[in-house]
Amino acid sequence: MSTEHGWITTPVTADILRGFLDVEATAHGLLPHRLPARARRQIPDDQLAVAEAQPSGVRLAFRTRATAIELDTLPTKRVYRGFPAPPDGVYDLVVDGRLTAQATVAGGNVRTITDMFTQTSELTEGPAGTARFADLPAGDKDVEIWLPHTEITELIALRTDAPVEPAPDSGRRVWLHHGSSISHGSNAGHPTAVWPALAAAEGAVELVNMGFGGGALLDPFTARAMRDTPADLISVKVGINVVNADLMRLRAFGPAVHGFLDTIREGHPTTPLLVVSPILCPVQEDTPGPLAPDFDGGTLRFKATGDPAERAAGRLTLNVIRDELARLVGQRAADDPNLYYLDGRELYGEGDHAEFPLPDGLHPDQAGHRRISENFARLAFGDGGPFASASG
Repeated sequence: MSTEHGWITTPVTADILRGFLDVEATAHGLLPHRLPARARRQIPDDQLAVAEAQPSGVRLAFRTRATAIELDTLPTKRVYRGFPAPPDGVYDLVVDGRLTAQATVAGGNVRTITDMFTQTSELTEGPAGTARFADLPAGDKDVEIWLPHTEITELIALRTDAPVEPAPDSGRRVWLHHGSSISHGSNAGHPTAVWPALAAAEGAVELVNMGFGGGALLDPFTARAMRDTPADLISVKVGINVVNADLMRLRAFGPAVHGFLDTIREGHPTTPLLVVSPILCPVQEDTPGPLAPDFDGGTLRFKATGDPAERAAGRLTLNVIRDELARLVGQRAADDPNLYYLDGRELYGEGDHAEFPLPDGLHPDQAGHRRISENFARLAFGDGGPFASASG
């Protein structure tokens, strides 16, 4: 810890971070990861390598009397060639459990995706920047800074006008969640508005979010990471990426699900484990993948390109996935009383789609994230749900 011009500089270390599985020392600072090093060495593509390093659900957590806070970071932002750059990622400041302020960091590295299909990219290096928060309430308080959920964020320095110490253990249960881009936070406006973050706040639990855009593919290294991560509650939301990547056929899908759940159970034999099937997504309900971007009309949407007639040959659709997941979980639950199944259409179904359509045909907007979180909180954390306090 050092002081300069009234500021106190505190090293950013793992003991003031939450929601991560690993950290990496870089030339600039500390990079949080949502997969451990062993798993990262087995990642087969850039898409998952980028997604796991984007800190959805990762936050600094400390106690302080500070009324001014600065966080130096080096973000890596992602843009698509030929499209406007997205807005800068948002840093959410949460004080004593309440969203109090927001900030952004301009500049940083820029990763330009040059091919939507292959995800080929070019990296342009840029400068670090600072997220600033001022006029905080006086007195001792618990502070969290939630990092931008879609920007890789290297943490360089934390400055405050009063000392900080790691946040005390909240005593809350830890919820470990794995899912796809919707769980990661696609189209959510800021990090505490991603549906698992909203549901975690409603359920009064500590979130570890392993939602990976495009990366919920039943990878064994992800299952091993979940097996080895301490948790009181676990959920696995699987299916949409398997379909839209056209990754496997029905014959392979069932054993892959069994293997994924078997691995999690090696480390968490009696932990409440909720398997969630895909939410409603009309373009893939009965049409196999692969999914492809569609730029007709000047805006990005997604369309399924498979032949529905090939379902008979084992091609996967969302309805096929839901039927198989319900069957497998029902079969396993006979010997595993802490295993549960939730049809994703109970989180976002026909009525929700009519009210909050998917803007790009695949991902919900901010209102859709809130609806999913409300339904999940009611069905999972509410009375009689698998994550109700009496179940933990």
